[in-house]
Parts: sequence; C-alpha cells; structure tokens
Amino acid sequence: MADTAPMAAPSAPRISFVSLGCPKALVDSERIVTRLRAEGYELTKTHAGADLVIVNTCGFLDSAKAESLAAIGDALAENGKVVVTGCMGAEPEQITAAHPGVLAVTGPQQYESVLAAVHEAVPPRHDPFLDLVPEHGVKLTPRHYAYLKISEGCNNRCTFCIIPKLRGDLVSRPLGEVMREAERLVKAGVKELLVISQDTSAYGVDLKYAPSLWRDQERATRFFDLAEALGELGAWVRLHYVYPYPHVDRVMDLMSAGKVLPYLDIPFQHSNPDVLRRMKRPASQEKTLARVQAWRAAVPDLTLRSTFIVGFPGESEGEFQDLLGFLEEAELDRVGCFKFEPVAGAPANDIAAAVPDEVKAERYDRFMRAQQAISARRLKKKVGTRQQVIIDAVTPQGAVGRTKGDAPEIDGRVHVASRRPLRVGEIASVKIEAADAYDLRGTAVGF
Repeated sequence: MADTAPMAAPSAPRISFVSLGCPKALVDSERIVTRLRAEGYELTKTHAGADLVIVNTCGFLDSAKAESLAAIGDALAENGKVVVTGCMGAEPEQITAAHPGVLAVTGPQQYESVLAAVHEAVPPRHDPFLDLVPEHGVKLTPRHYAYLKISEGCNNRCTFCIIPKLRGDLVSRPLGEVMREAERLVKAGVKELLVISQDTSAYGVDLKYAPSLWRDQERATRFFDLAEALGELGAWVRLHYVYPYPHVDRVMDLMSAGKVLPYLDIPFQHSNPDVLRRMKRPASQEKTLARVQAWRAAVPDLTLRSTFIVGFPGESEGEFQDLLGFLEEAELDRVGCFKFEPVAGAPANDIAAAVPDEVKAERYDRFMRAQQAISARRLKKKVGTRQQVIIDAVTPQGAVGRTKGDAPEIDGRVHVASRRPLRVGEIASVKIEAADAYDLRGTAVGF
C-alpha cells in the first residue's frame, strides 16, 4: 500500500485591521478583534496577503473623515476586500460615494454586523482546541495599560458635536460588569486602567444609579462608587472625559488616599460664558476656576488636562481674550487646542457668523504659545522631585515613561537614564533633573 501524506490543515483566514479615532473607538476595535480571534481568524499588520481588511473609522471632524476615507482607499488599493465600521459608518453614503468597492459598511458598536460581513466574505475556519483567546480578550494597547470603557453614547447636545447622532444617548454598563472586566485586566498584568466614555461624570444616570453586585457587595452604578471600587484593584486608575459637575469633588478624597491617580481630564472647551452657552456645554454655569482652585488645595499634586476650541462661530476677540485670561489663572498642566471645524449636521454651523480661517489660525498660535509657557512653568516645579514613572518603551539610549500626571499618547513623557536595564511596564522611582515645555528627564533611583 502506498504511503499517503497527511492533508495539511487549512490555514486560518487572515485579517488586517485599521483602528482610527479616539480611545473609545479603540475599545470597539478590541472587542471586534477579540471576537475574530475567538473564531479562529489570524491578525496581520499588512494589507497585502490578508484575506480581508477592516477599517474602523472616525467621523467626528471633517479632517477625521478625510483620514478615514484615505485609509479605506489605501486598503482597497493594497487588498481589494474591505469592510468599514465605526462612527463614519453611521452615514454610509459618504463612504460608498467615495469608495463604491467596499464590501460592507456598518456603524459604531455594531459588532454583530461587522462579524456577519466578515463571515460572508471570509468564512471562519475554527478549531476550538487550538484557537484560544485569553480571558481578558485581545488588547491593541501595550500589555501594561488598557482602556476601560464604562458607557456608550451621550445625553449632552453640544452644538459642535454629532456624537449623539453617531452613537446614540448614554448607555452605562452596570458597575459589576465594568469591575469584572477591570479585575480580569489587572490579573492579566495591566498596571494602568484608563477610564473612558463620552461623559464619565454622568455614568449611571440612565440606570438611575441602580445597584450592581461585585465581590458579594452591592454598589451603586455611579461615578464615585465606580472610582472607589477601581481603587481597590491596586492599579493606576486614570479618569478621562470628566465634566466638572459638583459631585466630582468627592473623588478628591480617593486621590488623597492614593486610590486613584491625582489626574483629571476635563474637556472645558472654552471659558467665556457666552461662548459656552452657544456651545450648550453641560456644567457651563459652574464656577470652574473656583472649583479648580479647591481641587488643587485638596490634592496639591493634582494634574489637570483639558481641551479647548478656538474660532467657534461668533467668537469675538474679547471672548478669546477671556479664554487666554482663564488659561493664565487656572494654570492647567496639559492642554490641547482645536480650530473649530464646521462638521456637517452640527447646529453650531448656523448659530452665528463663522470666524475666518486666518483668524482661527492666529488665535490658535496665540493660545498654544500662552499654554506652552504655562506648561514649562508647571513642569519646572518638578525638577528635583522624585516621581513614580511607568515605563512605556526601552531604547539603546535609555527608557521612556510617564508620571502619574501623564496619559499615554496625549501627554508628556519622561526620558529616564538608569544603571540597570528597565523593563516595559515597570514602575520606577525617578529623580527629575530637567524639564522643557512638555517633557521631563531624570535618573532612576528606586524600583
């Protein structure tokens, strides 16, 4: 009898994935990738040779839409088989008009529709004995930090924003569900949890703060209760997208006790009351400057980051000067700035006269110069101190990390020299020896 060679097992279908936009979109990508890996699909970093490309788009600003359309075009050119999802997918006609060759378009959070489109184009070949997914799922961030999305959508109706149109109203996850995910992540080696949503302060409003079970104890699905519970896990807990409602004051006690990081990301967007009213910003009537000063009195090492918009429709020179004055008084540590873009469908486009592009650009430059000086002053105060630094990367020249006051990708970095090699994910004590407008330099003195 002639020998017969064993049949080669069919290779797993390969998917190339592009994730654009904010950390909330990145969490959506992680959920899709986790489902794909559980079904036996492999992931590849290159479009060429993949069986399919998925592009998770951003549709918040026109510039983001342009980037998304370009990414779709690149994927079509390099591969030819493309499924599109994400925020821009809420308006599919824009995508199909530019790229009629895409296989399918789905909106944000439509995980089942994405999987269905993939199954139709590239059916899965799954071996349950070989295709294993870690309990915490597949992460697109480094192993030592992870984004923790606590809700979807938003109840606010800011006039410059179309997120509620794209993602719907606020839908909070029960506290127990969030905590079980957070606990799995920490057990898997995550040392920093970055809490994200559209409006973190409003967490649980839609559920009427209903109690939820975690560790045999019922806790309210509420901003403070979640922060308190996360503080029990022993990881760094970083709070993002926190609107300055009065109940946020309570979290200062958790920061003072070392339960959550002394860091708040608060999207102020402007300081002038008239501009804020035109923006329809929540908490716009709060005494923001007084609250910032009270927070700093309670937590002296508090780091505050924020984002602002210049050139909002109708913004006068006097209103812009008000914003510059607020910057000087508040002395925020980390600040981002955007020139207003008239996003299609946003009410702001029609509420007042547009600010000319050259005026927007000039105000942006003035704003950034003012903030750069403030940032340099704030960082200079850290020279001579010891800071805990989480290491993000190791190079032949040393290591690069972040203090408790720096979020990944958006804030500053610490360049660290060390007598012994440092490891990614390690938290080292670093003596700060120099500072510039955005970054710090120092030497590891403890581990």
